[in-house]
Amino acid sequence: MNPQLPRLSHLEHATRRHFLSASGVGLGAMALSSLSAGHADAAEAIRIDPTSPLAIREPHFAAKAKRVIYLHLTGSPPNLDIYDYKPELVKRDGQNCPDEFLAGRTFAFTSGVPKLMGTPRKFAQHGEGGTWLSDAVPNFHDKEVVDEMCFVHSMTTNQFNHAPAELLIYTGSPRSGRPSMGAWATYGLGSENQDLPGFVVLISSGVQPNGGANSFGSGFLPSVFQGVQCRSKGDPVLYASDPQGMDRALRRRSLDALKGLNQLQAEELGHPETVTRIAQYELAYRMQASVPEVMDITRETQQTLDSYGAKPGDSSFANNCLLARRLVEQGVRYVQLFDWGWDFHGTGEGTGLTSGLTNKWAVTDKPIAALIKDLKRRGLLKDTLIVCGGEFGRTPFREGRTAGSKVLGRDHYPDCFTMWMAGGGVKGGFNYGQTDELGFKVSENEVTIHDLQATIMHLLGFNHERLTFRFQGRDYRLTDVHGKVVDALIA
Repeated sequence: MNPQLPRLSHLEHATRRHFLSASGVGLGAMALSSLSAGHADAAEAIRIDPTSPLAIREPHFAAKAKRVIYLHLTGSPPNLDIYDYKPELVKRDGQNCPDEFLAGRTFAFTSGVPKLMGTPRKFAQHGEGGTWLSDAVPNFHDKEVVDEMCFVHSMTTNQFNHAPAELLIYTGSPRSGRPSMGAWATYGLGSENQDLPGFVVLISSGVQPNGGANSFGSGFLPSVFQGVQCRSKGDPVLYASDPQGMDRALRRRSLDALKGLNQLQAEELGHPETVTRIAQYELAYRMQASVPEVMDITRETQQTLDSYGAKPGDSSFANNCLLARRLVEQGVRYVQLFDWGWDFHGTGEGTGLTSGLTNKWAVTDKPIAALIKDLKRRGLLKDTLIVCGGEFGRTPFREGRTAGSKVLGRDHYPDCFTMWMAGGGVKGGFNYGQTDELGFKVSENEVTIHDLQATIMHLLGFNHERLTFRFQGRDYRLTDVHGKVVDALIA
């Protein structure tokens, strides 16, 4: 499946003279890009006409989810202390880790024979499904919340360092250069709102994701499909405001002139990025009015702000969760939230499993719970898919560097971890897959990263094997050559 973009076959016959004659236009475009970098960053096309790169397109079959809000807990939370209760591990706390789990293994910061570590958290069952949750996430205990969640306890990956593991989740490859999941979704579905980007990225805790912009980039897809990073504090989109001395009318005349030049280049060269450039400038113009309005949470009631823990003017995870609801409500297709600070090695109190984990969730589980309730109350949860998790799991034993410390922490662990979804056609109050009694390996219903991606694409109405883009002589897809839909998760 390919979007309606100009064919490039005639470029195969371009001569050197043709290239040199066109290079002036190309150099001009490069100079223009350097002067207007912010417009390129605000890189989403819209439904201007049927030939727009982001005109609305139908999926392969009826979709259960129309949009996605993906909450990435950057660094990877300790699943054994939140979602995956292991009584046997608690009983064997302090014992040497069995050799069978160490032989031939390399860990990020642990060597020798580490000690098993049972969770210091208290667990109890909640909701109709009897889901085990720790006291670290008190706002998830609410029946109205936990019974909307679909937990996958048998996730596994083959990466144990942050950046490649994150890239694998979002692009299907641990190496840079592939399109992100949000880019694939907007490539396949287009945008529902001509005044807003189809794919928006919100970042809290002041740190970019481990995979950098590649985690929300377009890779070899046209750049119109990359994520637009918005801010909950200050100007929502950098460089989108008119420069000093330019008013709205002058900006419009300037864009009309640029559009004419770009259309001439598109007709001559047939390059899809020229079509993208036209769409980007036009969207940036409309965003000047639409984005500040949708990003203004002062329009919300005090009750709503309090339910999220959001405060106008803050750059917080709570604000971003509320913004995610406002964005999808206005037709944004895919919203990606990155929240830094989940690398719980225990090297300091802030990354320890007691007060550190309590404090981190104190500003996180409340807005997530509010988001689920708010979407449900507005009738949006049924076709909005929420996904939440990190890039890998954490070890069932103590992190090596903190073995003698009073602060408890866990090392990186790829073999098994927990993620959850809600809304968008998944089963609520459902727990899928299991790990062994110590939390070292998947014992039932393994789900790989590509399986998760295939399932998300299926919920959006796509056969993941058919949503492809031809690049360098072959058809690529998000799931590469892997992945199967996990039907058991689908309502």
